[in-house]
Amino acid sequence: MLSSCVRPVPTTVRFIDSLICNSSRSFMDLKALLSSLNDFASLSFAESWDNVGLLVEPSPPHTVNTLFLTNDLTEEVMEEVLQRKADLILSYHPPIFRPMKRITWNTWKERLVIRALENRVAIYSPHTAYDAAPQGVNNWLAKGLGGCTSRPIHPSKAPNYPTEGNHRVEFSINHSQDLDKVMSAVKGIEDISVTSFSARIDDEEQTRISLNCTQKALMQVVDFLSQNKQLYRKTEILSLEKPLLQHTGMGRLCTLDESVSLATMIDRIKRHLKLSYIRLALGVGRTLESQVKVVALCAGSGSSILQGVEADLYFTGEMSHHDILDAASQGINVILCEHSNTERGFLSDLRDMLGSHLENKINIILSETDRDPLQVV
Repeated sequence: MLSSCVRPVPTTVRFIDSLICNSSRSFMDLKALLSSLNDFASLSFAESWDNVGLLVEPSPPHTVNTLFLTNDLTEEVMEEVLQRKADLILSYHPPIFRPMKRITWNTWKERLVIRALENRVAIYSPHTAYDAAPQGVNNWLAKGLGGCTSRPIHPSKAPNYPTEGNHRVEFSINHSQDLDKVMSAVKGIEDISVTSFSARIDDEEQTRISLNCTQKALMQVVDFLSQNKQLYRKTEILSLEKPLLQHTGMGRLCTLDESVSLATMIDRIKRHLKLSYIRLALGVGRTLESQVKVVALCAGSGSSILQGVEADLYFTGEMSHHDILDAASQGINVILCEHSNTERGFLSDLRDMLGSHLENKINIILSETDRDPLQVV
């Protein structure tokens, strides 16, 4: 009988099968993971000078079970990576920045690359892409100030133009001119989009032509229009800008809901960054009881971002001596917390956000050895 052939599956087998199924859900292909990371915060947000994205890639295919988060990838941190069997390192600061002419055992950064490849560990760095992102490092830094509204100091621009081309050409044609001939000619030029509408100019009904075109197409449009001097004299050529991205960009200008004393703000910053000490430069005429309403902040090194910004307080990791003097001379207080101390705490929030974004498909762990190289002694 059929029933005599049916035997119960041993509990141990079912348990092993469960482990295999659970384990299989804990992997992501590297390429798929990189795509998801870019969806979380686009690398297009990064500054043009930066070196972001995948920096070290083992030979494909490469699957990721454990993603390791660190602010800086040092040799000590690499030891931790290998001990904890990570497959991908997300290092906020890029360990490879300047071009390498050779990969030998002579320098610590070359050794990082060698050890990563030998142990099939990929390395990815987002750096300034995470600085600019709406849910990134600078927004995390602003959370420590208390209730406030904030906006980027230097807003990011969209990676692409909203229309075809980066130039706009506009001109008008009156009814005595050959409208069909002009429209046929401009529509025959590649990489161009044409719109037209009726307009009344100088009490005369005319047709307004607007062309969006690339640099190459612009030269052809100019060549055609210049053949008609009357038409060309009334032609406007505009250079288009990429649109600004909302809530995205470098630094943050934060306006507190309620003013607080500088002493209170110092306590809030220490608590948020888990620091016992910070460095303070009082603005001329200011004291610890002076009120703070507007804070300009920038994670890491803030000199270039904060320079010239009107605020009661500059809050960053490091600034040059002379930039501090300039700020203080204007009555602006300056708080410095060391470069990576204004960044590292974000990784705890990042772990939770990425876990949710990646639907907990992989393990995400934080470095326990990563730390700022400077300490107060």
